[in-house]
Amino acid sequence: MTQTLESGDARAADAPPNSGVKAKPLGAVIAAVGIPMFMVTLDNLVVTNALPVIKTELGASLSDLQWFINAYTLSFAALLLSASALGDRIGRRRVFLAGIAIFVVASAACALATEPWMLIAARAVQGVGGAAVMPLSLTLLAAAVPAKMRSAAIGIWGGIAGLGVAVGPVVGGAVVDGLNWQWIFWLNVPIGLVALPFAARMLAESTGAARKLDYLGVLLSAGGVLALVWGVIHGADDGWTAPRVLTALIGGAVLLVAFIVWESYVADPMLPLRLFESRGLSLSFIVSFGFSAGVFGSIFLLAQFFQVVQGYSPLESGIRTMPWTMVPMVVAPLAGLIVDRVGARTLIAVGQLCLAVSLAWMAMITSADVQYLAFVAPFVLGGIGMGLTFAPSSTIVMASASPADQGMASGISSTVREVGVAMGIAVLASVFASHGSYTDPQSYVDGLVPAVWVGAALVACAAVVAVFLPRRTQPAR
Repeated sequence: MTQTLESGDARAADAPPNSGVKAKPLGAVIAAVGIPMFMVTLDNLVVTNALPVIKTELGASLSDLQWFINAYTLSFAALLLSASALGDRIGRRRVFLAGIAIFVVASAACALATEPWMLIAARAVQGVGGAAVMPLSLTLLAAAVPAKMRSAAIGIWGGIAGLGVAVGPVVGGAVVDGLNWQWIFWLNVPIGLVALPFAARMLAESTGAARKLDYLGVLLSAGGVLALVWGVIHGADDGWTAPRVLTALIGGAVLLVAFIVWESYVADPMLPLRLFESRGLSLSFIVSFGFSAGVFGSIFLLAQFFQVVQGYSPLESGIRTMPWTMVPMVVAPLAGLIVDRVGARTLIAVGQLCLAVSLAWMAMITSADVQYLAFVAPFVLGGIGMGLTFAPSSTIVMASASPADQGMASGISSTVREVGVAMGIAVLASVFASHGSYTDPQSYVDGLVPAVWVGAALVACAAVVAVFLPRRTQPAR
C-alpha cells in the first residue's frame, strides 16, 4: 500500500508540512496494530483446539477446561474499559505497548505451567495484556486513518481478527502434533518481541479526555461477572440449589446491580451510562453479547468433537474446521468495503441469521458416526456469518460514538463481547454436563447436541435484535 495517513496525535494532525512530523505508511500502521491484535486473537481458538491434549497431560477436569478459557476472557473483559481509560489519560500507545509486553511474559508462564491452576493463573495474566491490546488497536487505527478510508481500514482490521480465528485451530493442531501443547504459548514470545519495537516506531502517541480510574467500578463489575460465571460453571456438577452456587449467582447479580447504581452517580464512571442513549451503541452491545455467547460457547465444544468423538489428531481436527474459520478472513474485509453502501444493520442481521442457521444445522446432523462432509456446508455458512459481523459491528460502534467517546465505546464493545464468550462457554458447558460427558463418543454427542441448540437460540435472538439497529448511525450525545 502506497497511501499515507496522518498521525493520531492532534499535534501531528495539525502540524504544518515542514514541522518535522512525518506521516506513516498506511500498511505500516495497520501492521503495527494488527500484528499484536492477531497474536491476542490467535490465542482464543489455538487453545480451544488443544484442550483434549491439555486435559490428558495435566489431568484437568471439565471445570478446569472452562477456566483455561474463561480465566483469560474474564480478566480481559474486566480490564478492557480501565485500559481504555488509562490509555486516554497517559497515552494510548504507551498502554498498548505495555499490554504487548505483559501478554508475552504471561505466554511464557503458560508454557511453563505444570498444574491446571498454574495455567489458569497465567491465562488470567494473559488477559490483562490482551485487555490493553485489543481495544486500543482499533482506537489507534481509527485515529490514524483519514475518515474516507476508515471503513476500509476497519475492514482490514476485522480481516486480521478473522485470520487469527482462521489459523488458530490449524496452528494449534500443528504445534501440538509436531511439538507439544506448550509451544502454542511459546509462539507468542518471538511474535511479541518483534511487534513491540515495530509498534513503538510506527504508532504516534494520542490521548483522549483525561478521566479518573473507576476502581470501585472495576471491582464491582469484575466481581459480579466472575461470581455469575463461577455459579453457572459449578451449577451442573454441584446442583443449582447448592448453597455455594446460589450464593455465587445471587451475589453476582447484586454486585452488578450495585455497579449500575454506582456508575450513575460517580463523576468519572468506568461505564458512562449516557452512551446507551445511542440506539446504535446499546443494540450493538446486545447483538455482540448474543453472538459471542452462542458462537464461541458452541466452538468450545465443537472444536473438541473431532478429537474426542471421531479420534482425529489435533492437526487433523484443525484442518477439518478450516471451512468455518478461513471464510471470515475473506468475508470481513469485503464487508468493511461495502458497509457504507449496504449498511451495517443489513450486514450484521444477515450475519447473525447465517450463524443461527449454521449452528442449528450442525446440531441436527451431529452424531457419533456422522461423515465429515456433512459439516462443510454449515461450516462455510457460519464463516460467512462471522465475517459479516466483525467489521460492521466495529464500524457501527465507532460511527455511533462521538470522537471523544470512541475509545470508551470500543472498550465497552470488546468487554461485552468477552463477557459473552465467558458466559457462553459457562452456559453451554453446563448444558453439556447435564446431558453428556467425556467418557465415550456417544456420551459426548449426547451433551454436545443440546448445547449447540442453545447456542443457535442465542444467536437467533441476536439476529432479531440486529433488525432494530438504526439505518443511519448517530453519535451519542
